[in-house]
Amino acid sequence: MSRIASVLLPMPLPEAFDYAEPEGMDLAVGDHVAVPLGPRAVRGVVTALREGAGGNRPLKPVLERVGDPPMPEMTLRFVEWAARYSVDPPGQPLAMALRGLRAPKPKPIKLLAATGTAPARMTPARDKVLAAAADGPLPGPELAARAGVGAGVVKGLLDEGCLELRLEMPVTRFDAPDTARPGPTLNASQTAAARVLAGMAREGGFQAALLDGVTGSGKTEVYLEAVAAALDADPAAQVLVMLPEIALTQAVIARFEDRFGALPAEWHSAVPPPRRRQVWEGVATGRARIVVGARSALFLPFPNLRLIVVDEEHDGSFKQEEGFIYQARDLAVARASLEKCAVVLASATPSLESLWNAEQGRYRWLRLAARHGASELPDVTLIDMRETPPEPGRWLSPPLIEAMKETYGRSEQTLLFLNRRGYAPLVLCRACGERMKAPDSDSWLVEHRYTGRLVCHLTGFSMPKPDRCPHCGAQDSLVSIGPGVERVEEEVRFLFPEARVAVFSSDTVYDAEGARSLVKAMTDGEIDVLVATQAAAKGHDFPLLTLVGVVDADLGLRGGDLRAGERTFQLLAQASGRAGRRERPGRAMLQTYAPEHAVMQALAAQDRDAFIAAEMAGRELAGLPPFGRLAAIICSGPDPVALEAYVRALAAAAPNAEGVDIYGPADAPLAMVRGRRRKRFLVRADRSVDLQGFLAAWRARARPPGSVRVAIDVDPYSFL
Repeated sequence: MSRIASVLLPMPLPEAFDYAEPEGMDLAVGDHVAVPLGPRAVRGVVTALREGAGGNRPLKPVLERVGDPPMPEMTLRFVEWAARYSVDPPGQPLAMALRGLRAPKPKPIKLLAATGTAPARMTPARDKVLAAAADGPLPGPELAARAGVGAGVVKGLLDEGCLELRLEMPVTRFDAPDTARPGPTLNASQTAAARVLAGMAREGGFQAALLDGVTGSGKTEVYLEAVAAALDADPAAQVLVMLPEIALTQAVIARFEDRFGALPAEWHSAVPPPRRRQVWEGVATGRARIVVGARSALFLPFPNLRLIVVDEEHDGSFKQEEGFIYQARDLAVARASLEKCAVVLASATPSLESLWNAEQGRYRWLRLAARHGASELPDVTLIDMRETPPEPGRWLSPPLIEAMKETYGRSEQTLLFLNRRGYAPLVLCRACGERMKAPDSDSWLVEHRYTGRLVCHLTGFSMPKPDRCPHCGAQDSLVSIGPGVERVEEEVRFLFPEARVAVFSSDTVYDAEGARSLVKAMTDGEIDVLVATQAAAKGHDFPLLTLVGVVDADLGLRGGDLRAGERTFQLLAQASGRAGRRERPGRAMLQTYAPEHAVMQALAAQDRDAFIAAEMAGRELAGLPPFGRLAAIICSGPDPVALEAYVRALAAAAPNAEGVDIYGPADAPLAMVRGRRRKRFLVRADRSVDLQGFLAAWRARARPPGSVRVAIDVDPYSFL
């Protein structure tokens, strides 16, 4: 046992553990191994090997090398970097990198093959079966279908030994992309941007670009040319395209198939587990050359990653809020730097962080200022709900209803956007005022009429809607407050009984196939009015959609989120941009109680630059991102006394540092979740401060008791 192997385990442990390498095992960095941990054997990855001299106690040996493809060195370095950046144990991101291996392997396929033995009695039907089997093993039903006989004939031949059963593991094919296929015709600005991105992909080395184009400007077609250039430059090159929504994945995959004649590999939560394992193995072996997926695809084991594209880079869905907390957009840039490859951030409404990096020259800034073809940006109108309110108990204003009538009369489509699932966001008792909440949580229960249940969107708790108030016992006293997409759909069906109406949200579209079907129905003109959450607010191209109505434009401005204005502008600009994307002119109507708000005025004037300049100036004065850095420390525990004692001790242990401001501890806005009380610190730091080092040193000074959990969120997006 001449060497010591450092093995990182996919657990929240602070570092890799040392094990002895058995004689003749000949391990290498990146190998998957089984090692003893207490009474059990666990899987880990070898991160380092060194000569094993001395030591004050014998090490346990590695049990075996596991026969999965080794983790590429750069993937391993990225896992370690991500852990340091997020101030988290390295086993947390490693668990994400190994997620595909936790999925079960596909089940073997049962095939029937001819043995060469003739049946005791030959019949025309049996002769057909044996002739079909001579072409190679086939599944039983397919063999019977080819021969044109019933299943009984096949079974009889199997019983006589004329056919034999074979089990074969399915072979996953990843079709090679054909980069020589002609792409769509690009306009002058698209061609110029595509030339720059393609040059970056061919040159190699780390380069970053912000592809900043208005909605409908053809950003996807531009970055597809960079994908083609990367694949052409190296026959083993791999490309990752990250998307924020599963629904958006289907539209982008169709574009890849049109451009390259091959389907890319998909990676997101709706992919069945056996297929997920096949994709993981296809990536690790280099057979999957293009991957389109959600934020977790960033942790796949690419051996030769040459280009990363982050589409809709501004989207908040790229932020992982639970478990290992990270911002996938920022980590994508870091991975590209480690891999020495190009990264493209694409958006019609880029984040302030990306715009600032582009202004500072860190990213190349490529702008597409006009829509592709003959289409133009939609006209945006603000509807002052104080002057033209809806009827009592209704949510659509008279001007919006009139516009919907005109649109329906022209056989065009309307999108009603409301980023709120369910029927009503709040249910309360009109007798005692009790608000229905999830047990052991401060979050309100959302009514879902389709299922007749009250659901907590935070914890997943659900219950049937009761007939009586659980607090005072009053009969039939529970009333629904406010609209969700289901309630808006109900109103649309009342106003337009002949119209074809559908709802697009995560409650009505459960998987990728459902999203594909609904998008196709909308594209084919089979829907007149689509009521949708943000699932349909970006990336989709509906030829007949000419009217977008935003039901509650003020929704995102409520609360204490420092990005509230930025995110509201981004979301509503994206939603409005769905209208008029072909030759038909489009319009967007925003219902608001605050038309004088800077965000609403910027949307109406379509003056993004003025809004960004004002927002940047405010952030700079306060030293907030991108001019400063933020982190949150969230402490939670079941015992409020123990939690309070710990956060006070943690506050007292804060290191002294120039350029760092600490706010808290304070009760979180959601002060209880799943029976655990929550306290928060907010840390603001100048950009010159090593924020991760500060946080790690601070946490080490006050070890929490066993009942208290501490989570660190670098660059928080949620302040709940």
